[in-house]
Amino acid sequence: MSKVCEICGKHPVAARSVSHSHRVVNRIQRPNIHNVYVIVDGERRKMNVCSKCMKAGKVVRG
Repeated sequence: MSKVCEICGKHPVAARSVSHSHRVVNRIQRPNIHNVYVIVDGERRKMNVCSKCMKAGKVVRG
């Protein structure tokens, strides 16, 4: 499954975990992507959508 939102284009980004002793480890921050059925142009289609777009009402589930 692709980790990119098909609505807003949100994708994984590189980040760093920094401990209390300041040891640095590279990591990846992944968006909360769900594979859901969405109504697009009157037809039902499966899309990868982030939870933020679903909460904002940018898609109509169905």
